[in-house]
Amino acid sequence: MGVMAKNSKDAVFRIIFVCTGNICRSPMAEVIFRDMVEKLGLGSAVSIASAGTGEWHVGEKADPRTQSALERAGFTAENHRAKQFEVDWFDTFDLIVTFDRGQRRILKAWASDDEQRSLVQPLLTFHPAPPGGITEVPDPYYGNDQLFDHVRDMITSACEELLRQIEPVVRSALTSRAGSSSSQGAQ
Repeated sequence: MGVMAKNSKDAVFRIIFVCTGNICRSPMAEVIFRDMVEKLGLGSAVSIASAGTGEWHVGEKADPRTQSALERAGFTAENHRAKQFEVDWFDTFDLIVTFDRGQRRILKAWASDDEQRSLVQPLLTFHPAPPGGITEVPDPYYGNDQLFDHVRDMITSACEELLRQIEPVVRSALTSRAGSSSSQGAQ
């Protein structure tokens, strides 16, 4: 099953958000981060996907509470379908973002070498000030709407900082690519 966005071959940066079942946290991050990237005009340069470490929900839509939390903030995940992370995707992505240590442990065990393991990073390392010094985004699956909204807000803050950090790299790569395209055309 393909995971990449249609523009993936042209993307200069590829990121995947990975949670447990790909129905709560990672779809939230995918939708929110994609919106931020598109608002900066970088939609064709950044490929964004999500997946889960488990197979339980493959093919299902995002949890209805995830969809509701996103809708309350002006987003939609109605086209989302859950998928499981595949080991060969380590060679596809520049950054693999997780939400808790369980996902990091699984992905690092699936990685074939240190280079692949280094791609796996916790989302909250990008959060400007994690609430109460927490290091993980809680799984809202067994929670209420308030927890889903709290998780959405944590993800939004961390994604803003993540984008702030990768934007210069993406813009630089686009400039380099544009420069090399124009110099090739002049030959």
